[in-house]
Amino acid sequence: MANAVTGAGSGTYSRAVDRTESLPAQTLPPGVGPTDPGSVLLPGHDVPLGRYTTVRRLLPQRQRRMVGAWCFVDHFGPDDVAERPGMEVPPHPHTGLQTVTWLLDGEILHRDSLGNVQPIRPGQLNVMTSGHGIAHSERSPAARPPLMHGVQLWVALPDPARAGAADFAHHADLPGWRDGDLEVMLLVGELGGERSPAVVHTPLVGAQLEVRGLAPVSLPLHRDFEYGLLAMSGSAEVDGVPFAPGALLYLGTGRDTLTVRAAPGSRLLLLGGTPFEEPLVMWWNFVGRSHEEVVAAREDWMAGRRFGRVADDPAPPLPAPALPTTRLKARDRHGGLRG
Repeated sequence: MANAVTGAGSGTYSRAVDRTESLPAQTLPPGVGPTDPGSVLLPGHDVPLGRYTTVRRLLPQRQRRMVGAWCFVDHFGPDDVAERPGMEVPPHPHTGLQTVTWLLDGEILHRDSLGNVQPIRPGQLNVMTSGHGIAHSERSPAARPPLMHGVQLWVALPDPARAGAADFAHHADLPGWRDGDLEVMLLVGELGGERSPAVVHTPLVGAQLEVRGLAPVSLPLHRDFEYGLLAMSGSAEVDGVPFAPGALLYLGTGRDTLTVRAAPGSRLLLLGGTPFEEPLVMWWNFVGRSHEEVVAAREDWMAGRRFGRVADDPAPPLPAPALPTTRLKARDRHGGLRG
């Protein structure tokens, strides 16, 4: 999914991720469980994606740019697309990351420059690994369900995977189980003794949690992981802190278990991983390590090099926005500048 918004009246995308904007974060009360001092409740902000879709951007933010290697989180819907085009994201490039797409409702058709044409539906997972470079598009098909609801996630690739070959995988059969009033669907990584078939390149976890009753539910965590939890539907409470769709609760590190109280039927997304210590330069659809890397990726895209052509998509490629007049700076996972 392209990381930008429609320019006024232009029909093209213009805002780059380096310009992080958000509402003030709410620090958790003293004595709350996380050992990471950066623990916060992060309210997202609305970002138009093309002409027809608005997403709630939860990462990156000024106060917290990453959770493990998860460096980008967009939550969209539920939107009524019965009489509207739905998702319309034309061919665009990526480098230095994996895209992870998960739907609660609807259908999206993925096309990429490796030749893949793959629909995704609820309960299925698409993982695209950009490596050194890939291009793709995402569109709602003409015959589609009336609702569209899901998340688009990015995972920062470490060395040497970020310079490796591009790849795409569709997973229609993911591990899932029920423990009392908690239903778990494991998207990536390991949890509760189960392992997802999705290939990742750092210790990572992503899981949908669906709460079926009024009683609190718990699941085991890794103490050396940092975690975040967002409500995709319904509402929840952790450590006495309530949250609903539109905010990401950063949980920090040092937890052996997570206990959640939620409204019955709430669907939550748990994200976690070992803290990612490599500073990143994130701009538009590129994740790099330096200003020069991003400039080279932009030049290659505009010149038709490196990224290839998206299969079976007649739309013209999305032009890259102009680079800022100042040098792009690498930032660490807390948002601090490096170099």
